[in-house]
Amino acid sequence: MTAKKIVLALPLAAALMAVTATAPVSAAHHGPWHSAWGTSPQAPATTPWFPNWSEAGFANESVRQVVRVGAEGSELRVRLTNAYGKTPLRLTGATVARTAGGATVRPESLRTLRFEGAQSVTVPAGGQLSSDPVTLPVQAFEQLTVTFYFAGPTGPATFHNVAMSLSYKAGGDHRRDAAADAFAAAQPSFSWYHLAGVDVKNTRPGGPGKAVVAFGDSLTDGFGATPGADRRYPDELAKRLAAEGRSRPVLNAGIGGNRVLNDSACFGDSALDRFRRDALGRPDVGTVILLEGTNDIVLPDSPTPGPCTLPGPRVTADEIIAGYRQLVREAHAHGVKVIGATIPPFHGSDYWTERGEDVRTAVNTWIRTGGAYDGVVDFDRVLAAPADPERPKEVKIKDEYAYAADHLHMNDAGYKAMADAVDLDAL
Repeated sequence: MTAKKIVLALPLAAALMAVTATAPVSAAHHGPWHSAWGTSPQAPATTPWFPNWSEAGFANESVRQVVRVGAEGSELRVRLTNAYGKTPLRLTGATVARTAGGATVRPESLRTLRFEGAQSVTVPAGGQLSSDPVTLPVQAFEQLTVTFYFAGPTGPATFHNVAMSLSYKAGGDHRRDAAADAFAAAQPSFSWYHLAGVDVKNTRPGGPGKAVVAFGDSLTDGFGATPGADRRYPDELAKRLAAEGRSRPVLNAGIGGNRVLNDSACFGDSALDRFRRDALGRPDVGTVILLEGTNDIVLPDSPTPGPCTLPGPRVTADEIIAGYRQLVREAHAHGVKVIGATIPPFHGSDYWTERGEDVRTAVNTWIRTGGAYDGVVDFDRVLAAPADPERPKEVKIKDEYAYAADHLHMNDAGYKAMADAVDLDAL
């Protein structure tokens, strides 16, 4: 992977045991089409703390995945990704339905996905495409289930590691099963596979409004929140917007372990590399909330360095800030606002060092006062416990907000506090 010179938080699994065409992302957003759900793709990787199916891929298997959409519409379309595939991906068929709990779906809502009229499709290596429109009215905050069937071997699968939502698989073709029986044999996975997004068609004047993209690491991905409950901070922010009559889709572009300046074999391309695709690649995005930098600071001091943490150069506050400036410039060039988020405390975790705390403090000071952002959300001040005057650098997350297993991530209450800290007018 590439180290940049200009820049999860971890540990990820203490708690969680046809046509051939490359459609650009913008092809999914003509006229009344709006982003309703999306995630950031990652290269296949096996991590000991977070088992998944990405490196093995699938062969004669059905993969059933649950997502929660953030906008209403009369029709929908599903986006597939083979972003990190080395060979074309052959999808034999797929369905979408309303979720009825776990791997069960509502049979009357089951719809076949087609691609230029065909049930099967080939996605080129490195490509992405969208399904044809499907007439299935959906409401904001409704859960949908997408089921893929791969008859032949896929090879290693492009995926998203920290889904915080269960996915299921079964041998054979079970895309039209309403019941969960066939999916009970295999242990579920907490990742998504070959699934990039869901868009909805809304012709009401104004539609659902410009999307907000929450871009970051595992603090955005929501590690530490209750699995399957949709209580990550972007989920809570979307609920808050709706409750105040300002409904807008809030799309989660977090990747656990992600860094601003350096790529990782396990934690995705750096923010500098993926920002244009994951944040700006959606033409309906209006605002990005940028929360990155924890891993640039802590991973070089990891007590268990390995392939996932390499390259692991110690970076300065100035280098991280330079990375932020580049991302802000790119967003502004696309007419997109950027809200800068301060980095929460991490004392009490295995990764804390005095050097790292000095970098965090300097970076946060710049975020608050540097004037580069269109607004600031001060997660640090909202989440931090009062400092001990005798040890002012040893700042921790408040106990009521901390994910107790690592004191690095938040629990449900902490993620809600983050969402509540966002100035809705700034969006």
